[in-house]
Amino acid sequence: MPHLGLMAGTGTNPGGVNLWEVVLHAGNVARVVLFLLVIFSITSWVIIVQKGLLLARSRGVTDRFRGVFRKATDWRELKARGAEFELSPLVGLFTAGYGEVTYQLRPAPGTNSQKAQIKSMEAVERCLQRASVVEMGRMEDYLGILATIAAVSPFVGLFGTVWGIIDAFHGIGASGSASLATVAPGISEALVATAMGLVAAIPALMAYNFFQGQLKHWQTELDDFSLEFISLSERNFT
Repeated sequence: MPHLGLMAGTGTNPGGVNLWEVVLHAGNVARVVLFLLVIFSITSWVIIVQKGLLLARSRGVTDRFRGVFRKATDWRELKARGAEFELSPLVGLFTAGYGEVTYQLRPAPGTNSQKAQIKSMEAVERCLQRASVVEMGRMEDYLGILATIAAVSPFVGLFGTVWGIIDAFHGIGASGSASLATVAPGISEALVATAMGLVAAIPALMAYNFFQGQLKHWQTELDDFSLEFISLSERNFT
């Protein structure tokens, strides 16, 4: 079995493990495992950064939209400004609710209604509920990938660990010696795979739990906005 240069005081990192040497001297299976774990880690960090920035920007836009919505005297003007607040999930609810209210306020053919009036608040509520589900689904995009990386990475690392140990025992059988110098390279390679699995899994798991907590707050805010929209609709059009 090729010597990995992982004993203390070897390689370019005296007194420690040279990870680059592990990659260069590892077997094909170990390289594939390490490559997968690096891809998992990079993917999770890209999602973490993008999702974190998106939620932060959405928070700022949502706060501005709530202020404008509460001050608006004409929802048609607010609807026309929808693109300005497109990052806010509340805009999706407002657009859906406004469309349903506008539809119900249209007079029936052949009638001369003097007062615009909503015919069914239940329909407005259902419309807002559907829009809320759509917006929450949009905000949950890619979180499933984080959950998958958090769940799978330790097992991929464990596979690399088991394979490295098998390789180490194979080296013992081939050399007929059970000395530390014979066993250490394979065991070191195996433990590096375990460590890389944890490096990929831990940030993904922490980020997933954090974003899930954020989404619970967003769900509460969507529910609150729906109730506010329904209350204003009842006050002005019934």
